[in-house]
Amino acid sequence: MTNTVPTIIDDHSEETSSNSPSQSASVCPECDGPVIQDDEHGEVTCEECGLVLDTDVVDHGPDWRAYDSKERDEKSRVGAPTTQLMHDKGLSTMIGWQDRDAYGHAISEPKRAQLQRLRQWDERFRTKDAHERNLKQAFGEIRRMASALGLPDSIRETAGVLYRRAVEDDLLPGRSIEGMATASLYTAARQHSTPRTLAEFETVSRVERLRIQRAYRYLSRELGLRMKPVDPLQYVPQFASELNVSDEATRRARDLLTTAKTQGVHSGRNPAGLAAGAIYAATRLTNEKLTQETVRSATHVSRMTIRARYQELLEIYGEEGHNV
Repeated sequence: MTNTVPTIIDDHSEETSSNSPSQSASVCPECDGPVIQDDEHGEVTCEECGLVLDTDVVDHGPDWRAYDSKERDEKSRVGAPTTQLMHDKGLSTMIGWQDRDAYGHAISEPKRAQLQRLRQWDERFRTKDAHERNLKQAFGEIRRMASALGLPDSIRETAGVLYRRAVEDDLLPGRSIEGMATASLYTAARQHSTPRTLAEFETVSRVERLRIQRAYRYLSRELGLRMKPVDPLQYVPQFASELNVSDEATRRARDLLTTAKTQGVHSGRNPAGLAAGAIYAATRLTNEKLTQETVRSATHVSRMTIRARYQELLEIYGEEGHNV
């Protein structure tokens, strides 16, 4: 005789299984109405009674909108962002310099030597021709000089675009890579209204000032760049920061240059020289102890130019009825 074990039905377990997470997520527990997710407000609510079931819902969708398939393909992106400061725009992979495995442990000496050989071959394959080697060397120079001058990433990217255009238009034959890279960075700084003097670029570049000037004129002419004259006021924030002058002196320097511009004195003058003279004159008006030698070393403008410009600016400022 076989003993039959009776089957016990647990009403509680049956009720729990019927209220599965998937079902509770799609049905309102109050009115059994449909549940919708409001991506705009980050909430899960009932469409019938308006009961809020969840808040701070994470939106896993893209952070952009597309209205057709072409626009969706253009905006879709994965991986690291592309950059103009790499010869391959950052699309290729690169073997890291850390001699550690995936768990962070140091690898053995034979594996380390093998990894170093793989890095060398990887570096050779990433620059497969002279064109890419040229870009790689130039972009390295641009990054080095921009870092020494404290220029932002936007200027570096623009400089990379300008140099790449010069290479594509075959403007490099007969010109040095360092000279054209410096000219590209100098042009980009002017386009972003944060100019630096040629003397500053000469201190960080591997070529002299005359070659930078020639390369800049050649680049702007061949690429059809319309460069506006530099406004002396654009140099004031940089010089004031370098010399650590007061806000009152900075404001006075701006007033001096604005008055000079209304009289047309800035025409034919070196804008950096005018800005340096205005800073020195402003510190004299605010009784700040600042010598011409200090201004010269910070602005890379000669003492003779500073002396001539500051006297000229003070004369015009006094003629306009200001106290000097």
